[in-house]
Amino acid sequence: MPTRIVIFEDNLRLRQSLRILLDGIEGYAVCGDYGNCDDAVAVVDEQQPDVIIMDIDMPGGVNGIEAVKKIRAFDQHVHIIMLTVFDDNGNVLDAICAGASGYLLKKYLSARLMDSIQEVLSGGAPMSPGVARMVIASMQKHPTFKENKYQLTSREREILAALSQGSGYKIIAAQYYISVDTVRSHIKNIYQKMQVHSQLEAVARARDAGIV
Repeated sequence: MPTRIVIFEDNLRLRQSLRILLDGIEGYAVCGDYGNCDDAVAVVDEQQPDVIIMDIDMPGGVNGIEAVKKIRAFDQHVHIIMLTVFDDNGNVLDAICAGASGYLLKKYLSARLMDSIQEVLSGGAPMSPGVARMVIASMQKHPTFKENKYQLTSREREILAALSQGSGYKIIAAQYYISVDTVRSHIKNIYQKMQVHSQLEAVARARDAGIV
């Protein structure tokens, strides 16, 4: 039986390239590729993949980190490799805490993808020294890292902080190398988690809670 792989990546060209690459290697089969994570639970439940390749920053109602949490709620065995642009981003740490098996920098995809898949299938966790240091530092300095009043991810806290400083959507998108649609998606999630309906209300509550 080939290793079954599902891809969640909003960049169409990259997603198609990954599918072509993996389908062209004996012993691997891509059983689905998707531009968002909104139906990730249903997809994983139906396709029963061995490995999931998932971008951290995804548009739509569910981002990559939230999708990992939802998948881990019913499947503890599937291997989840997160894709990221930078290895010093707090979102990588959030993804690992949520249950990701490891991560892969996008700039190293062509050189490291197959090794990373083999590593997780063998029980390993592809992770750079930089991320490993982040994990250790978090455990030492912030034992309750995952706990915050509104359960905001690192990226959501970063965007909330930027909003509190008056930054607009385009500026935030450029600052974190994400699309404006992804910024909107994060802000929508922030509003839902904080149970607010405006930027001013979100910033006010964040300040009260000591988040910004």
